[in-house]
Amino acid sequence: MDSVVSRLVAFSQSVRYEDLPLEVVDASRLRLVDYVGVGLGGHDAPPSAMARTLAARVALPQGARVLGGHRRTLPELAAFANGVMARYLDGNDNFPSGGHPSDTLSALLAAADHVHADGRSLIAAIVAAYEVYHCLFQSLKVRDKGYDYVVYTAGACAIGAAKLLGLDAGRSAHALSLALTPNLALGATRRGHLSMWKGCAGGNAARNGVFAALLAAEGMTGPEKPVEGSHGLFELMHESAMAPLAVRPGELKVLQACTKNYLTEYHSQLPVELALELHAAIAGRPIRAITIHTYWFTFSEIGNEPEKWHPTTRETADHSLPFIIAAVLLDGAFSDAIFSDARLADARIHALADRIVVREDLDFSARAPAELPCRIEVELEDGTMHRAQGCWPLGHFRRPMPTAEVEAKFTALATRVLPAPAAARTLDFLRSLERQPGLDGLFDAVRMD
Repeated sequence: MDSVVSRLVAFSQSVRYEDLPLEVVDASRLRLVDYVGVGLGGHDAPPSAMARTLAARVALPQGARVLGGHRRTLPELAAFANGVMARYLDGNDNFPSGGHPSDTLSALLAAADHVHADGRSLIAAIVAAYEVYHCLFQSLKVRDKGYDYVVYTAGACAIGAAKLLGLDAGRSAHALSLALTPNLALGATRRGHLSMWKGCAGGNAARNGVFAALLAAEGMTGPEKPVEGSHGLFELMHESAMAPLAVRPGELKVLQACTKNYLTEYHSQLPVELALELHAAIAGRPIRAITIHTYWFTFSEIGNEPEKWHPTTRETADHSLPFIIAAVLLDGAFSDAIFSDARLADARIHALADRIVVREDLDFSARAPAELPCRIEVELEDGTMHRAQGCWPLGHFRRPMPTAEVEAKFTALATRVLPAPAAARTLDFLRSLERQPGLDGLFDAVRMD
């Protein structure tokens, strides 16, 4: 097996709950609080219902559960259904350089539920999966070659699931190979008019990662060198080296995950903050023009394609910087209600979006992703100019959201589908995750059937 796979597996197997400092345990627990909250918030979305319908077609007494239900199904189908729910609102965490590491949590929940793992084992698997995810992201620039970042998700999910399943190093290596080799997703997922699949791709990668670990557990072998070998990922991506893994606990990447304050694409978080600041200064006066200065990733991902100015689907709208900023400047507030069908047809938003220009600032691009700078300039009809600028959105690991605010976000989302007492029980369970003998308390608290 190639050295990249071997090093990732060795790292995963070296992670033990007993060695983790309190700040890492707290961060891992908070990642799950945020994930479950956005999953419950997305429970009633059409793609979520479709995924649960597929999962319900199979009953497996020793399987895994889907959030909101009590029946067990195939672990890979539970991972898919939970993953779709958790990504629909686009409210889950990010690394500053990109990607959603919490996509791995649907795989870890499924694997942990399947084998009745305790909370400490789940925390250790979260730490391992986040580290592997970040390493793959930094080692393989798949986006530059037209592939979707969920390539990393599948690999990290396989590693985390293998850890929870108790696989040895050899079988864990095969799990990683079986996740990476057949699952090269296309970047077309996030281009043009976005479809439902935009919010399902992460769940599908989690499904593939769990399935790879289950295959390896049965003795299935994968290609010997999926990364370094001939026609492997390094050759395909024109890369040649693996990014470093954490050496000390304080370097663990779970500490660098960034929480979204708003239910929208991560690189629109700071622009939303700035637009709210500007709305207060403008006080409803007529706007002539708006210029958003940002770094390359934001420009290319959510501020460049023509579809971003007049989105017709929720999936496109929550990746549309002009639409989001126009709506916030009009409303003086942010709510994911701006992505409803009624607001997608709001002529006022589209008219203001037509006055927005998004520009890459080369200095901002050079500073990213260490900083995520943005400047918004608003010219009013009377010729006066108003500006707002910042470096990091609230929720960035350099400007973290207080735990109380993350928990408030959880409660606001969970109570969209749960009674307040059930949401409170769920939060109490997650707060004490490291003391839990299994996940029954979680799935019992969120039952809706």
